[in-house]
Amino acid sequence: MPFGKYQGRLLADLPEAYVLWFEREGFPAGKLGQQLALLHTIKVNGLEPLLDPLRP
Repeated sequence: MPFGKYQGRLLADLPEAYVLWFEREGFPAGKLGQQLALLHTIKVNGLEPLLDPLRP
């Protein structure tokens, strides 16, 4: 995450509540917003194991 309380964390490691907040308030423009929207879909559908190969 490039800014905010969770700056420096992988998007995959953001708490679901934070991602849901973005969904309510609006995702940022551009690539980050697209990635957060996809992360929202993954988290609310319980698909987090798909993200495991992306973690270091």
